[in-house]
Amino acid sequence: MGWFVYILRCGDGSLYTGMTDDVQRRLAAHRAGRGAKYTRGRGPLELVYQEERADRSDALRREAEIKSLSRAQKLALLEKK
Repeated sequence: MGWFVYILRCGDGSLYTGMTDDVQRRLAAHRAGRGAKYTRGRGPLELVYQEERADRSDALRREAEIKSLSRAQKLALLEKK
């Protein structure tokens, strides 16, 4: 099973980046308030980006890479998909 890096657009327009081995399960957890503390109370949440990575460590590296991008760079990444 692969690992994924994903970006959610929150109801307030902010972007949240995370990683998981099951995007739909993780999205459901976020929407139920059991995901990251950041996403609680920021619904509705929309999955706007995901990319598969070879393994967990690669996904962690890519997540950190995306989190270090500016908002403008993240938005540009979303447009490329």
